[in-house]
Amino acid sequence: MDYNIKKVGLKDLDTTAELFNLYRVFYRQEEDYEKCKKFLQERLDNEQSNIFIVFVEDKAVGFVQLYKLYHYIKLQKQWLLSDLFVHPDYRGKGLSVALIDRAKQWCDETGACGLMLETEKTNDIGNKLYPRCGFEYDGNHNYYYWWK
Repeated sequence: MDYNIKKVGLKDLDTTAELFNLYRVFYRQEEDYEKCKKFLQERLDNEQSNIFIVFVEDKAVGFVQLYKLYHYIKLQKQWLLSDLFVHPDYRGKGLSVALIDRAKQWCDETGACGLMLETEKTNDIGNKLYPRCGFEYDGNHNYYYWWK
């Protein structure tokens, strides 16, 4: 399958927000395109995330979003692979792997030591995909959240 991956800019906001909205619906959130668009615009305006979109025949069908973090052991920058989504009609064609490979390339381009991610235990697709892409499961840590 022929595809093209490009780094998102503000001119890509509408297309990115459409995909981000679908991604959130996948995670059982209410559809809210305008809120998604505002959220992404803030991330891009403030240079808080880097987003890459995959296109098939000029149609945006998936994305990956990365946030900068710092690793306390390696004492280097790393990227949080926060969001990865491929439209259901285009799954199983290697596009998720291509987006992950582009994220790894971004690590090289930015001098980062690597990627980290977390996903729901119920995300069967992701929990099979990530080890195939070279990610190692970290069973030594518990992740806790505090929500205001």
